[in-house]
Amino acid sequence: MDALITNRLILKKLTPEVYNELFESGNDTAITEFFGFTTDEALEKEKDNYAKGIATFNRSFINFLLQEKETGSVIGSCGFHTWYPKHQRAEIGYSLYDDTHKRKGYMTEALAAVLSYGFAVAKLHRVEALIAEENIASYKLLQKFGFQYEGRLREHYNVNGVMEDSILYALLKHEFRI
Repeated sequence: MDALITNRLILKKLTPEVYNELFESGNDTAITEFFGFTTDEALEKEKDNYAKGIATFNRSFINFLLQEKETGSVIGSCGFHTWYPKHQRAEIGYSLYDDTHKRKGYMTEALAAVLSYGFAVAKLHRVEALIAEENIASYKLLQKFGFQYEGRLREHYNVNGVMEDSILYALLKHEFRI
């Protein structure tokens, strides 16, 4: 299985093929260990996501699970969840599972590796990021890598029954800086 290695993290590559292999085995223990789930609820949610479909004929994903080298714990994810290979563009998403891991530079470390992978290996030309207006931490993270503001998508996401705007940022390959 492919992985990216940074100073403090191992980024375990998660593709549709890996998902299929894990979930078609039917082995809940293997799935739980791979994702680092700590609750049955998390496992069931991921199984439900898989059952709903993970890739279509025109888009796919490449995601990476963030595993701390020191502890072996899976602490988050970062990757391209809406990837259009034909058009060489993808939307990036990232999250840390627990607040104790925030403000330690983990996501800066992971995003540098994932963006490098996206432009060099996945042959992306454009990476988009959609964030909530109040998400200042995400804005600052994107700014570090040269993402540019492109606009507002009105009532774009349904968050707990409320339609919220998304702020669109994008980074082109030739603008990427570490």
